[in-house]
Amino acid sequence: MFISKYLKNTLAACILAGVTTSAFAHEMGIQVYSLRNQFEANGVSDTFSTIQGWDLELLEAAGNLYGLSIYDYKNELIKHDLQVVSVDTNYEEVRDNPMAVAYKAAFYGAKFATFYWIPHEGEFGYEHTKEAVEVMNRAGKILAQNGVTLQYHPHGYELIPHEDGTLLDYMVQNVTEADFQMDVFWIKNGGGDPVEYLQKYPGRFRTLHLKDRLPGTENNTRGQQDVETNVVLGEGDVGIAAVVEEAKKQGIKYYFIEDESSRVERQVPKSIEYLKSLGVH
Repeated sequence: MFISKYLKNTLAACILAGVTTSAFAHEMGIQVYSLRNQFEANGVSDTFSTIQGWDLELLEAAGNLYGLSIYDYKNELIKHDLQVVSVDTNYEEVRDNPMAVAYKAAFYGAKFATFYWIPHEGEFGYEHTKEAVEVMNRAGKILAQNGVTLQYHPHGYELIPHEDGTLLDYMVQNVTEADFQMDVFWIKNGGGDPVEYLQKYPGRFRTLHLKDRLPGTENNTRGQQDVETNVVLGEGDVGIAAVVEEAKKQGIKYYFIEDESSRVERQVPKSIEYLKSLGVH
């Protein structure tokens, strides 16, 4: 089985310290894209107040500053006691200017930099995958030298068959200088099993996006789905409880809620309570 250098080192450290992976903290946060409409309508300060009211502190953010300067945006984070764990970036920035990504992460004090889409026309294929692997290895090494872990967040179009697996398998097996973020919704939507992928590649998915899907939704490998199929965690067909159980075994620390539906402000508080019932706080 493929085991990353990260997991080997982590497990070795645990053994030396006399602890198990169950001793790791399991921390809840939110991807602020969930509240994109609220940011547009109400502004950054009021929307951060909404997040603060949910008793959340950890964010994936800083991709869209909604008209603020980086300094004003950071001041709003400080004012609301919010911490950016991962800065949002994109493929072009990672490819063309990885040091800019490193500077952005350093400015916000982020541990991770995450990109979410590999540009392609038509069906995603091997050539796209091969190029992305090269980009991630080159940029990931630069970011690591500056204390930042580069993550790629698959969207399910990578689950197209390739050799004896999928293009996602090829990526995970050939990216050596960066890691991955699993969005469990998109793995499920692409026809995969999130738990099986976690078990197949322990340690390679460093953070999670927890998002559940309306039962009966049809799978596709286009990386697209109606946002209104996002439901309260635990009420869909993704199997959130089993995902969290496996992730906790592996010592995954960060669990980011993402809800792209129009019901986000009603659904997120319920999702928070569900995650708390699973031991994620």
